[in-house]
Amino acid sequence: MKKIGVMLSGCGVFDGAEIHEATITLLSIDQLGAQAICMAPDIEFDVVNHLTQKETNERRNVLVESARIARGNIQNVKDVNIDDIDALIFPGGFGAAKNLSDFAIKGAEATVNPEIQSLLHEMCLAKKPIGAICIAPATIAKALTKQQVTVTIGNDNKTARTIEKTGATHSKCSVENICIDEKNNIITTPAYMLGPGIKEVAKGIYKLVQEVVKRA
Repeated sequence: MKKIGVMLSGCGVFDGAEIHEATITLLSIDQLGAQAICMAPDIEFDVVNHLTQKETNERRNVLVESARIARGNIQNVKDVNIDDIDALIFPGGFGAAKNLSDFAIKGAEATVNPEIQSLLHEMCLAKKPIGAICIAPATIAKALTKQQVTVTIGNDNKTARTIEKTGATHSKCSVENICIDEKNNIITTPAYMLGPGIKEVAKGIYKLVQEVVKRA
């Protein structure tokens, strides 16, 4: 059975992993007969009240919060070896650009969590497929600047220009479709960067997972 890593960044669209995107990813992996291996970094993050969309004075742990989505079946990313997985997928949510990297704050000058950057480099070197959803492609682009990857976040010109400042190429894409970087084996889809709803988002995510599993 193919093992597909799923990199989570917390629990909740405004400060962690987008729950719809993460759940659709996990469902699609299962439907395609593969096994999801959930992982997240063991780091702290600032919490956003999802009712008011304002920051609180609270801090939580990314790994602990991600365990909510994974139903407790999750690993610390530092304990994951590329031999453990055949592919790796990053659901979106603000956490993908705030907790896995600081792209949301620093843009093209961002840094990526070193454990995640190391894993991405190893995956790329081994030519194993990488999938990224919603805003997560921005973190992939920054982590793999030397590879000059091609990704999509949909059609938001400001975000696309910032991604291209990292050395990546941005390709416009509709919500139900995927962007494939053949050279680097990277598949991306806009999801909730475009919306408008869960049924549209699900189409693109399923296509992405299907392509990742096929290539794994």
